[in-house]
Amino acid sequence: MLDLRFVVEHLDEVRASLSRRGPLPVGFDRVTDLARARREAILAGESKKRAVNEASAAIAKLPKGSDEQAAARAASRALGEEAAGFERTQKAAEAELEELLLRMPNMVDPSVPDGDSAEHNVVVRTWGEAPVMSFAPREHHDLGEALGILDFERASKLSGPRFSVLWGAGAAMERGLVQFMLDTHVHDHGYTEVYPPFMVKADALRGTGNLPKFEADLFKIGGEGERSYDLYLIPTAEVPVTNLHAGEILDDATLPRRYAAFTPCFRSEAGSAGRDTRGLIRQHQFDKVEVVHLERPEESEAAHERLTAAAESILQRLGLHYRVVLLCAGDMSVNSRKTYDIEVWLPGQNAYREISSCSNFGDFQARRADLKYRPAVEGSAKVKPRLLHTLNGSALAVGRTLVAILEQYQQEDGSVVVPTALRPYLRGLERITR
Repeated sequence: MLDLRFVVEHLDEVRASLSRRGPLPVGFDRVTDLARARREAILAGESKKRAVNEASAAIAKLPKGSDEQAAARAASRALGEEAAGFERTQKAAEAELEELLLRMPNMVDPSVPDGDSAEHNVVVRTWGEAPVMSFAPREHHDLGEALGILDFERASKLSGPRFSVLWGAGAAMERGLVQFMLDTHVHDHGYTEVYPPFMVKADALRGTGNLPKFEADLFKIGGEGERSYDLYLIPTAEVPVTNLHAGEILDDATLPRRYAAFTPCFRSEAGSAGRDTRGLIRQHQFDKVEVVHLERPEESEAAHERLTAAAESILQRLGLHYRVVLLCAGDMSVNSRKTYDIEVWLPGQNAYREISSCSNFGDFQARRADLKYRPAVEGSAKVKPRLLHTLNGSALAVGRTLVAILEQYQQEDGSVVVPTALRPYLRGLERITR
């Protein structure tokens, strides 16, 4: 969430930045008027409250039961009602302002390119070479079903479309990839592993910006009476992990906080009808290893590069060809100020597909979730707490990594070679065959 004072005092700057994303949020131009109405109501209400206090003091000096005292009491009540009216005006303005700010996207970092779609994203770098195949490469779902490791028909029988069952080496690879990703981030990059709940309250989703804007993408836990739960299945570990320290003031000496978490993720995929209906690319339930940073503001830009490089190291160790793109203003999530997408090459689709999105949110989420730290200073003086900067990225989407391995390591006979770095996690398995 943007800072109200900053928006009001730098309205033109905010307007110019948000306009780079597309049309301004509905009600944007009401911010200044609402802020002015709120301020005027506060000042007028305080004035009336002072008048009530003065009247109360004067009433005490009047003869008890006199007409003068009765009239003064009536005048005091009228002043109190006026004060209450101004308080209601203040709260109404504040409620509308909060709603506007909650639906307002983050400002765009100046280094982000202009554009309104993926075509305007900028390729920053590529790693490795696309595998050269002397045969027509197959897509992962055909490979997986032929090898007997992916089963979409039985998953649909159990849960409906956009679910999968993994068998044998497929299940082992899913589990092995999770462990490989966690080991790499903990041992090589110094992350702290955390295992959070998979269900969260609405406040946690508001803290990361998933609510109110993206409620249609969420699965909510139902029930009635005593079995009714006001909880949501998490769309990503970003939600619980970012909110671990909500409402806390962290000690500067404990920063940065860098967490890695494996969780299943649950998304309704609202608005994606007809897209990636086959295979593992776009499912209602999928596994992901997520990394979250809580950083000092002056260090978040460098941390963004570090986070992205750590995610890339997974693909490099697996020998998977990929590229990194800097998203344009119109293609970023509303919460992000700057995002790198890591896109892995899929020969069966003859296309790059996103496997990780690494974002710097600045203090946008921290303001919503009340994430703060107290800067260190010399001497005994205490300084005012500051908002942290939050960052996160997939490291990686496990199912999409499995997809990339199947497609990049497929052989003409339909078998799939297991990347060398992953073999210790698959009991030494070197090749997946029927």
